[in-house]
Amino acid sequence: MIPASDKYDGQCLAVLGLGKSGVSAARLAKRLGAAVTVLDSGSGAALEKSAAELSTEDISCMLGGAAEGCQEPFDLAVLSPGIDPQWPIATALTGRGVRAIGEIEFAFQNTEIPIIAITGTNGKTTTTELTAAILNEAGVKTVACGNYGIALSAVVLEGLPLDVLTVEVSSFQLQLIETFRPRVAVWMNFAADHLDRHPTLEAYLAAKQRIFENQTAEDTAVLNAAEDYPTMKAQWVTFSSYVAGGDFGWKDGAIFCLGGEVVRLAETNLRGLHNAENIMAATAACRAWGVPFSTMHSTLSSYRPPRHRCELAGVVDGREFINDSKATNIHAMESALRGMTSKVVLIAGGKDKHLDYAPLRPLIMEQTTHVCTIGEIRHTLAECWAGTVPCRACESLEEAVRAAWEAATPGQNVLFAPGTSSFDMFTGYDHRGNVFTEIVHQLNNTTRP
Repeated sequence: MIPASDKYDGQCLAVLGLGKSGVSAARLAKRLGAAVTVLDSGSGAALEKSAAELSTEDISCMLGGAAEGCQEPFDLAVLSPGIDPQWPIATALTGRGVRAIGEIEFAFQNTEIPIIAITGTNGKTTTTELTAAILNEAGVKTVACGNYGIALSAVVLEGLPLDVLTVEVSSFQLQLIETFRPRVAVWMNFAADHLDRHPTLEAYLAAKQRIFENQTAEDTAVLNAAEDYPTMKAQWVTFSSYVAGGDFGWKDGAIFCLGGEVVRLAETNLRGLHNAENIMAATAACRAWGVPFSTMHSTLSSYRPPRHRCELAGVVDGREFINDSKATNIHAMESALRGMTSKVVLIAGGKDKHLDYAPLRPLIMEQTTHVCTIGEIRHTLAECWAGTVPCRACESLEEAVRAAWEAATPGQNVLFAPGTSSFDMFTGYDHRGNVFTEIVHQLNNTTRP
Protein backbone atom coordinates (compact mmCIF):
# COMPACT_ATOMS: atom_id res chain seq x y z
CA MET A 1 0.00 0.00 0.00
CA ILE A 2 1.36 3.42 -0.99
CA PRO A 3 1.65 5.71 2.06
CA ALA A 4 -0.89 8.51 2.59
CA SER A 5 0.19 11.72 0.89
CA ASP A 6 -0.71 14.30 3.54
CA LYS A 7 0.91 13.09 6.77
CA TYR A 8 3.53 15.84 6.81
CA ASP A 9 1.56 18.62 5.13
CA GLY A 10 2.88 21.99 6.26
CA GLN A 11 6.05 20.50 7.79
CA CYS A 12 9.65 21.10 6.74
CA LEU A 13 11.90 18.04 6.84
CA ALA A 14 15.67 17.93 6.56
CA VAL A 15 17.22 14.76 5.20
CA LEU A 16 20.91 14.39 6.00
CA GLY A 17 22.99 12.53 3.43
CA LEU A 18 22.59 12.30 -0.34
CA GLY A 19 23.36 8.58 -0.66
CA LYS A 20 20.76 5.98 -1.65
CA SER A 21 19.09 5.96 1.79
CA GLY A 22 18.91 9.76 1.91
CA VAL A 23 17.52 10.05 -1.60
CA SER A 24 14.86 7.41 -0.82
CA ALA A 25 13.92 9.10 2.47
CA ALA A 26 13.65 12.47 0.72
CA ARG A 27 11.32 11.05 -1.93
CA LEU A 28 9.21 9.32 0.71
CA ALA A 29 8.96 12.52 2.77
CA LYS A 30 7.93 14.43 -0.35
CA ARG A 31 5.25 11.82 -1.12
CA LEU A 32 3.95 12.32 2.42
CA GLY A 33 3.46 16.02 1.84
CA ALA A 34 6.56 17.55 3.45
CA ALA A 35 8.71 20.36 2.13
CA VAL A 36 12.07 18.57 1.89
CA THR A 37 15.63 19.83 1.95
CA VAL A 38 18.55 17.40 1.64
CA LEU A 39 21.80 18.45 3.35
CA ASP A 40 25.16 16.88 2.54
CA SER A 41 28.51 18.37 3.55
CA GLY A 42 30.25 16.60 0.67
CA SER A 43 30.77 17.74 -2.89
CA GLY A 44 31.59 16.35 -6.30
CA ALA A 45 30.00 15.33 -9.57
CA ALA A 46 28.03 12.35 -8.21
CA LEU A 47 26.36 14.41 -5.48
CA GLU A 48 25.64 17.26 -7.87
CA LYS A 49 23.99 14.82 -10.26
CA SER A 50 21.76 13.42 -7.49
CA ALA A 51 20.90 16.94 -6.35
CA ALA A 52 19.93 17.93 -9.89
CA GLU A 53 17.66 14.91 -10.22
CA LEU A 54 15.90 15.67 -6.93
CA SER A 55 15.44 19.32 -7.89
CA THR A 56 13.21 18.20 -10.77
CA GLU A 57 11.00 16.58 -8.10
CA ASP A 58 10.74 19.83 -6.11
CA ILE A 59 13.21 18.59 -3.47
CA SER A 60 15.87 21.13 -2.47
CA CYS A 61 19.49 20.13 -1.92
CA MET A 62 22.34 21.97 -0.20
CA LEU A 63 25.92 20.69 -0.52
CA GLY A 64 29.27 21.47 1.08
CA GLY A 65 29.56 24.63 3.14
CA ALA A 66 25.99 25.65 2.34
CA ALA A 67 24.72 22.49 4.05
CA GLU A 68 26.98 22.92 7.06
CA GLY A 69 25.84 26.53 7.53
CA CYS A 70 22.12 25.93 6.91
CA GLN A 71 19.97 27.86 9.40
CA GLU A 72 16.54 27.05 7.97
CA PRO A 73 13.89 25.96 10.49
CA PHE A 74 12.94 22.27 10.32
CA ASP A 75 10.31 20.20 12.08
CA LEU A 76 12.24 16.95 11.76
CA ALA A 77 15.66 15.70 10.65
CA VAL A 78 16.04 12.26 9.05
CA LEU A 79 19.62 10.96 9.14
CA SER A 80 21.04 8.53 6.60
CA PRO A 81 23.03 5.64 8.17
CA GLY A 82 26.29 7.16 6.96
CA ILE A 83 25.72 10.37 8.93
CA ASP A 84 27.20 10.24 12.43
CA PRO A 85 24.78 11.96 14.87
CA GLN A 86 27.83 13.73 16.32
CA TRP A 87 28.96 15.24 13.04
CA PRO A 88 28.59 19.05 12.78
CA ILE A 89 25.92 18.84 10.09
CA ALA A 90 23.73 16.86 12.53
CA THR A 91 24.56 18.64 15.78
CA ALA A 92 23.88 21.99 14.11
CA LEU A 93 20.24 20.89 13.82
CA THR A 94 19.81 18.99 17.07
CA GLY A 95 21.50 21.85 18.90
CA ARG A 96 18.62 24.07 17.73
CA GLY A 97 16.09 21.60 19.09
CA VAL A 98 15.28 19.78 15.84
CA ARG A 99 14.20 16.19 16.56
CA ALA A 100 16.37 13.64 14.73
CA ILE A 101 15.53 10.08 13.72
CA GLY A 102 17.23 7.59 11.42
CA GLU A 103 16.09 6.64 7.94
CA ILE A 104 15.10 3.14 9.11
CA GLU A 105 12.87 4.65 11.84
CA PHE A 106 11.33 7.11 9.38
CA ALA A 107 10.45 4.31 6.97
CA PHE A 108 9.10 2.10 9.77
CA GLN A 109 6.79 4.88 10.96
CA ASN A 110 5.27 5.05 7.49
CA THR A 111 4.46 1.42 6.78
CA GLU A 112 2.09 -1.15 8.24
CA ILE A 113 4.03 -4.13 6.87
CA PRO A 114 5.58 -6.19 9.70
CA ILE A 115 9.33 -6.64 9.84
CA ILE A 116 11.89 -9.39 10.34
CA ALA A 117 15.11 -7.55 11.27
CA ILE A 118 18.58 -9.08 11.22
CA THR A 119 21.66 -7.60 12.82
CA GLY A 120 25.13 -8.72 13.92
CA THR A 121 28.75 -7.95 13.30
CA ASN A 122 29.02 -10.70 10.70
CA GLY A 123 26.73 -12.97 8.69
CA LYS A 124 23.74 -10.65 8.50
CA THR A 125 23.71 -10.21 4.72
CA THR A 126 23.81 -13.93 3.95
CA THR A 127 21.16 -14.55 6.60
CA THR A 128 18.97 -11.73 5.26
CA GLU A 129 19.17 -13.07 1.70
CA LEU A 130 18.52 -16.66 2.77
CA THR A 131 15.58 -15.67 4.99
CA ALA A 132 13.95 -13.76 2.14
CA ALA A 133 14.56 -16.63 -0.28
CA ILE A 134 12.95 -19.19 2.05
CA LEU A 135 9.94 -16.96 2.71
CA ASN A 136 9.29 -16.23 -0.97
CA GLU A 137 9.61 -19.91 -1.88
CA ALA A 138 7.04 -20.67 0.84
CA GLY A 139 4.61 -18.14 -0.64
CA VAL A 140 5.28 -15.40 1.94
CA LYS A 141 5.88 -12.28 -0.16
CA THR A 142 8.92 -10.30 1.00
CA VAL A 143 11.97 -8.37 -0.17
CA ALA A 144 15.44 -8.17 1.38
CA CYS A 145 16.25 -4.54 2.09
CA GLY A 146 17.64 -2.02 4.58
CA ASN A 147 21.38 -2.10 5.09
CA TYR A 148 21.43 -4.64 2.26
CA GLY A 149 20.08 -4.01 -1.23
CA ILE A 150 17.59 -1.18 -1.42
CA ALA A 151 16.77 1.23 1.41
CA LEU A 152 13.70 0.53 3.52
CA SER A 153 12.32 3.96 2.55
CA ALA A 154 12.46 2.94 -1.12
CA VAL A 155 10.44 -0.22 -0.43
CA VAL A 156 7.85 1.74 1.55
CA LEU A 157 7.62 4.33 -1.21
CA GLU A 158 7.08 1.66 -3.86
CA GLY A 159 4.02 0.36 -2.01
CA LEU A 160 4.31 -3.29 -3.03
CA PRO A 161 1.73 -5.74 -1.55
CA LEU A 162 4.16 -7.58 0.74
CA ASP A 163 3.45 -9.88 3.68
CA VAL A 164 6.63 -9.02 5.59
CA LEU A 165 9.82 -7.02 5.13
CA THR A 166 13.17 -8.78 5.61
CA VAL A 167 15.45 -6.00 6.80
CA GLU A 168 19.17 -6.07 7.48
CA VAL A 169 19.92 -3.44 10.11
CA SER A 170 23.29 -2.03 11.19
CA SER A 171 24.31 -0.31 14.41
CA PHE A 172 24.31 2.99 12.49
CA GLN A 173 20.64 2.51 11.61
CA LEU A 174 19.65 1.41 15.11
CA GLN A 175 21.29 4.40 16.81
CA LEU A 176 18.35 6.70 16.12
CA ILE A 177 15.27 4.49 16.41
CA GLU A 178 12.22 5.40 18.51
CA THR A 179 9.41 2.97 17.75
CA PHE A 180 11.13 0.47 15.39
CA ARG A 181 9.71 -2.93 16.35
CA PRO A 182 10.62 -6.10 14.48
CA ARG A 183 8.17 -8.97 14.94
CA VAL A 184 11.23 -11.22 14.63
CA ALA A 185 14.64 -9.82 15.65
CA VAL A 186 17.69 -11.91 14.70
CA TRP A 187 21.01 -11.42 16.51
CA MET A 188 23.85 -13.12 14.63
CA ASN A 189 26.88 -12.29 16.80
CA PHE A 190 28.85 -9.41 18.26
CA ALA A 191 32.54 -8.49 18.06
CA ALA A 192 34.73 -5.39 18.03
CA ASP A 193 34.17 -3.26 14.92
CA HIS A 194 33.23 0.26 13.82
CA LEU A 195 35.22 1.91 16.59
CA ASP A 196 35.94 4.68 14.11
CA ARG A 197 32.22 5.56 14.40
CA HIS A 198 31.23 4.47 17.91
CA PRO A 199 33.20 6.03 20.80
CA THR A 200 33.49 2.76 22.73
CA LEU A 201 32.82 -0.95 22.29
CA GLU A 202 30.04 -0.59 24.85
CA ALA A 203 28.39 2.12 22.75
CA TYR A 204 28.56 -0.12 19.68
CA LEU A 205 26.94 -2.99 21.61
CA ALA A 206 24.25 -0.73 23.06
CA ALA A 207 23.35 0.57 19.60
CA LYS A 208 22.95 -2.93 18.17
CA GLN A 209 20.95 -4.19 21.17
CA ARG A 210 18.31 -1.55 20.49
CA ILE A 211 16.89 -4.04 17.98
CA PHE A 212 15.09 -5.67 20.96
CA GLU A 213 14.01 -2.41 22.61
CA ASN A 214 10.43 -2.20 21.39
CA GLN A 215 9.62 -5.89 21.08
CA THR A 216 6.74 -7.33 23.10
CA ALA A 217 5.80 -10.77 24.40
CA GLU A 218 4.09 -11.40 21.05
CA ASP A 219 7.43 -11.08 19.21
CA THR A 220 10.40 -13.43 18.79
CA ALA A 221 14.13 -12.91 19.30
CA VAL A 222 16.48 -15.34 17.51
CA LEU A 223 19.70 -15.34 19.54
CA ASN A 224 23.22 -16.72 19.27
CA ALA A 225 23.47 -19.11 22.23
CA ALA A 226 27.16 -18.28 22.77
CA GLU A 227 26.45 -14.69 23.85
CA ASP A 228 24.74 -12.81 26.70
CA TYR A 229 21.77 -10.48 26.33
CA PRO A 230 19.85 -7.86 28.26
CA THR A 231 16.46 -8.72 29.74
CA MET A 232 13.89 -8.73 26.96
CA LYS A 233 10.14 -9.08 26.64
CA ALA A 234 10.13 -11.18 23.47
CA GLN A 235 10.06 -14.97 23.46
CA TRP A 236 13.36 -16.32 22.24
CA VAL A 237 14.98 -19.10 20.23
CA THR A 238 18.71 -19.87 20.34
CA PHE A 239 21.28 -21.31 17.92
CA SER A 240 25.01 -22.10 17.81
CA SER A 241 27.53 -24.19 15.89
CA TYR A 242 30.02 -23.92 18.73
CA VAL A 243 28.24 -24.34 22.09
CA ALA A 244 25.73 -26.93 23.24
CA GLY A 245 22.29 -26.21 24.61
CA GLY A 246 20.80 -24.10 21.81
CA ASP A 247 17.47 -24.87 20.18
CA PHE A 248 19.40 -25.11 16.89
CA GLY A 249 22.76 -26.89 16.92
CA TRP A 250 25.44 -28.67 14.90
CA LYS A 251 26.45 -32.33 14.93
CA ASP A 252 28.27 -34.57 12.44
CA GLY A 253 27.87 -32.22 9.48
CA ALA A 254 24.19 -31.48 10.03
CA ILE A 255 22.02 -28.74 11.52
CA PHE A 256 19.52 -29.89 14.11
CA CYS A 257 16.54 -28.25 15.79
CA LEU A 258 15.52 -29.76 19.14
CA GLY A 259 17.02 -33.10 18.13
CA GLY A 260 15.54 -33.29 14.62
CA GLU A 261 17.73 -32.89 11.54
CA VAL A 262 16.96 -29.77 9.49
CA VAL A 263 19.59 -30.06 6.72
CA ARG A 264 23.08 -31.38 6.12
CA LEU A 265 25.57 -28.67 5.24
CA ALA A 266 26.89 -30.75 2.32
CA GLU A 267 23.42 -30.50 0.74
CA THR A 268 23.81 -26.71 0.53
CA ASN A 269 26.21 -24.36 -1.28
CA LEU A 270 27.43 -22.90 2.02
CA ARG A 271 30.58 -24.00 3.81
CA GLY A 272 32.04 -23.48 7.26
CA LEU A 273 30.56 -23.52 10.74
CA HIS A 274 29.85 -19.80 10.59
CA ASN A 275 27.68 -20.40 7.52
CA ALA A 276 25.94 -23.20 9.38
CA GLU A 277 24.96 -20.56 11.92
CA ASN A 278 23.64 -18.35 9.11
CA ILE A 279 21.38 -21.24 8.06
CA MET A 280 20.27 -21.81 11.65
CA ALA A 281 19.35 -18.15 12.11
CA ALA A 282 17.48 -17.93 8.79
CA THR A 283 15.51 -21.13 9.35
CA ALA A 284 14.73 -20.09 12.92
CA ALA A 285 13.39 -16.74 11.72
CA CYS A 286 11.25 -18.38 9.05
CA ARG A 287 9.97 -21.00 11.49
CA ALA A 288 9.01 -18.18 13.87
CA TRP A 289 7.01 -16.73 10.96
CA GLY A 290 5.17 -20.03 10.58
CA VAL A 291 7.10 -21.66 7.73
CA PRO A 292 7.61 -25.42 8.33
CA PHE A 293 11.02 -27.01 7.83
CA SER A 294 9.59 -29.32 5.16
CA THR A 295 9.12 -26.38 2.75
CA MET A 296 12.62 -24.99 3.28
CA HIS A 297 14.77 -27.76 1.78
CA SER A 298 14.60 -26.76 -1.88
CA THR A 299 15.72 -23.21 -1.07
CA LEU A 300 18.46 -24.37 1.29
CA SER A 301 19.89 -26.64 -1.42
CA SER A 302 19.69 -24.08 -4.26
CA TYR A 303 20.69 -20.87 -2.47
CA ARG A 304 24.10 -19.40 -3.28
CA PRO A 305 25.66 -16.86 -0.93
CA PRO A 306 26.59 -13.31 -1.95
CA ARG A 307 29.99 -12.85 -3.58
CA HIS A 308 33.21 -12.63 -1.59
CA ARG A 309 31.96 -14.63 1.39
CA CYS A 310 34.04 -17.82 1.65
CA GLU A 311 33.55 -18.54 -2.05
CA LEU A 312 35.88 -20.73 -4.08
CA ALA A 313 37.98 -18.40 -6.25
CA GLY A 314 39.83 -21.21 -8.01
CA VAL A 315 41.93 -24.35 -7.68
CA VAL A 316 45.61 -24.22 -8.68
CA ASP A 317 47.86 -27.29 -8.45
CA GLY A 318 45.41 -28.97 -6.08
CA ARG A 319 45.26 -25.93 -3.79
CA GLU A 320 41.87 -24.29 -3.20
CA PHE A 321 41.87 -20.48 -3.00
CA ILE A 322 38.95 -19.22 -0.89
CA ASN A 323 37.81 -15.62 -1.29
CA ASP A 324 36.42 -14.16 1.95
CA SER A 325 37.15 -10.52 1.12
CA LYS A 326 33.95 -9.57 2.99
CA ALA A 327 35.84 -10.42 6.22
CA THR A 328 36.37 -6.74 7.03
CA ASN A 329 36.86 -7.14 10.79
CA ILE A 330 38.58 -9.43 13.28
CA HIS A 331 35.48 -11.45 14.10
CA ALA A 332 34.83 -12.23 10.43
CA MET A 333 38.43 -13.40 10.03
CA GLU A 334 38.10 -15.50 13.15
CA SER A 335 34.84 -17.03 11.92
CA ALA A 336 36.39 -17.93 8.58
CA LEU A 337 39.41 -19.54 10.26
CA ARG A 338 37.31 -21.50 12.74
CA GLY A 339 35.09 -22.66 9.89
CA MET A 340 38.02 -24.37 8.13
CA THR A 341 38.33 -28.10 8.77
CA SER A 342 42.13 -28.19 8.25
CA LYS A 343 45.06 -25.78 8.49
CA VAL A 344 45.28 -23.08 5.80
CA VAL A 345 47.69 -20.50 4.46
CA LEU A 346 46.15 -17.17 5.44
CA ILE A 347 46.29 -13.88 3.53
CA ALA A 348 45.25 -11.00 5.79
CA GLY A 349 45.56 -7.24 6.21
CA GLY A 350 44.38 -3.94 4.80
CA LYS A 351 43.36 -0.61 6.31
CA ASP A 352 44.49 0.23 9.84
CA LYS A 353 41.29 0.41 11.92
CA HIS A 354 43.24 0.44 15.20
CA LEU A 355 42.07 -3.04 16.20
CA ASP A 356 43.97 -5.48 18.41
CA TYR A 357 44.92 -8.69 16.58
CA ALA A 358 47.05 -10.15 19.39
CA PRO A 359 44.18 -12.27 20.83
CA LEU A 360 44.15 -14.23 17.55
CA ARG A 361 47.68 -15.60 18.10
CA PRO A 362 46.46 -18.98 19.46
CA LEU A 363 44.00 -19.34 16.58
CA ILE A 364 46.68 -18.45 14.01
CA MET A 365 48.91 -21.14 15.47
CA GLU A 366 46.05 -23.65 15.53
CA GLN A 367 44.50 -23.01 12.09
CA THR A 368 47.32 -21.84 9.79
CA THR A 369 50.75 -22.98 8.58
CA HIS A 370 51.80 -19.62 7.06
CA VAL A 371 50.49 -16.05 6.95
CA CYS A 372 51.00 -13.47 4.19
CA THR A 373 50.05 -9.90 5.15
CA ILE A 374 49.10 -6.92 2.99
CA GLY A 375 48.08 -3.27 3.24
CA GLU A 376 48.64 -0.58 5.84
CA ILE A 377 48.82 -3.12 8.66
CA ARG A 378 51.05 -5.66 6.89
CA HIS A 379 54.07 -5.04 9.11
CA THR A 380 51.95 -4.65 12.25
CA LEU A 381 50.23 -7.99 11.63
CA ALA A 382 53.45 -9.80 10.74
CA GLU A 383 55.09 -8.53 13.91
CA CYS A 384 52.00 -9.27 16.01
CA TRP A 385 51.86 -12.91 14.91
CA ALA A 386 55.62 -13.51 14.69
CA GLY A 387 56.58 -16.68 16.51
CA THR A 388 53.28 -18.44 15.83
CA VAL A 389 53.83 -19.48 12.19
CA PRO A 390 56.01 -18.02 9.42
CA CYS A 391 54.66 -14.54 8.55
CA ARG A 392 55.62 -12.55 5.46
CA ALA A 393 54.72 -8.89 4.92
CA CYS A 394 53.94 -8.37 1.21
CA GLU A 395 53.93 -5.15 -0.81
CA SER A 396 50.91 -6.10 -2.93
CA LEU A 397 48.04 -8.56 -3.06
CA GLU A 398 49.65 -10.22 -6.08
CA GLU A 399 52.83 -10.83 -4.10
CA ALA A 400 50.78 -12.24 -1.22
CA VAL A 401 48.83 -14.65 -3.46
CA ARG A 402 52.01 -15.91 -5.07
CA ALA A 403 53.74 -16.29 -1.71
CA ALA A 404 50.73 -18.21 -0.35
CA TRP A 405 50.71 -20.43 -3.43
CA GLU A 406 54.38 -21.26 -2.86
CA ALA A 407 53.81 -21.97 0.85
CA ALA A 408 50.71 -24.17 0.44
CA THR A 409 50.98 -27.92 0.03
CA PRO A 410 48.79 -29.91 -2.40
CA GLY A 411 45.29 -30.27 -0.97
CA GLN A 412 45.74 -27.28 1.35
CA ASN A 413 43.46 -24.24 1.21
CA VAL A 414 44.64 -20.65 0.83
CA LEU A 415 42.19 -18.44 2.72
CA PHE A 416 41.88 -14.74 1.88
CA ALA A 417 40.23 -13.30 5.01
CA PRO A 418 41.67 -9.79 5.44
CA GLY A 419 40.23 -9.04 8.88
CA THR A 420 39.91 -5.31 8.12
CA SER A 421 38.54 -2.96 5.49
CA SER A 422 39.94 -2.45 2.00
CA PHE A 423 40.07 1.30 1.53
CA ASP A 424 43.85 1.59 1.77
CA MET A 425 44.29 -0.29 -1.53
CA PHE A 426 40.84 -0.83 -3.10
CA THR A 427 37.49 0.88 -3.58
CA GLY A 428 35.69 -1.73 -1.46
CA TYR A 429 35.72 -5.38 -0.38
CA ASP A 430 34.10 -6.39 -3.68
CA HIS A 431 36.89 -4.73 -5.69
CA ARG A 432 39.44 -6.40 -3.43
CA GLY A 433 37.78 -9.80 -3.87
CA ASN A 434 37.59 -9.42 -7.65
CA VAL A 435 41.30 -8.58 -7.84
CA PHE A 436 42.12 -11.59 -5.67
CA THR A 437 40.09 -13.86 -7.95
CA GLU A 438 41.77 -12.45 -11.07
CA ILE A 439 45.23 -13.09 -9.59
CA VAL A 440 44.26 -16.66 -8.73
CA HIS A 441 43.07 -17.25 -12.29
CA GLN A 442 46.37 -15.90 -13.61
CA LEU A 443 48.25 -18.46 -11.50
CA ASN A 444 46.86 -21.23 -13.70
CA ASN A 445 49.13 -19.92 -16.48
CA THR A 446 52.19 -19.61 -14.25
CA THR A 447 54.89 -22.19 -13.67
CA ARG A 448 55.24 -23.01 -9.99
CA PRO A 449 58.72 -22.04 -8.63
